Amino acid sequence: MFRGVTHINLDSKGRIAFPSRYRDRLQSLCEGHLVVTVDRDHCLLVYPLPEWEAIEQKLVKLPSLNRTARRLQRLLIGHATECQLDGNGRILVPPPLREFAGLEKKTVLIGQGNKFELWDEAAWFERRDEWLAEASEEEELPEELEALSL
Repeated sequence: MFRGVTHINLDSKGRIAFPSRYRDRLQSLCEGHLVVTVDRDHCLLVYPLPEWEAIEQKLVKLPSLNRTARRLQRLLIGHATECQLDGNGRILVPPPLREFAGLEKKTVLIGQGNKFELWDEAAWFERRDEWLAEASEEEELPEELEALSL
């Protein structure tokens, strides 16, 4: 499981270095093979290859005549890019994906269990604060969350 918030810098070539606490796990899970794609929240999703392949299989099976499904396929599969961890635990984030997510120098890597989200640091702080404000204004929880105990 990948969890936690890590502030990392994008280097001048567009590479990010994964924190050392994830590197061994990524090597054993997928031999350092990752897939980076876009998310509708304008961040990037970073999957170990086996995790991505399971998602991709589900996406491919969606009905192609459904506009929403087709749009999701185009976004996620169309932008999916395979990356390999180098000897220093870095991946090169392709320029189109960096541009999509507005990644400059300061980024935030967010562990999400089976994947990571990669955010521009300023965008992350802004969205996080929005979500916290929205959560405090919501009166009712969805049924799935009412039974959750934290």
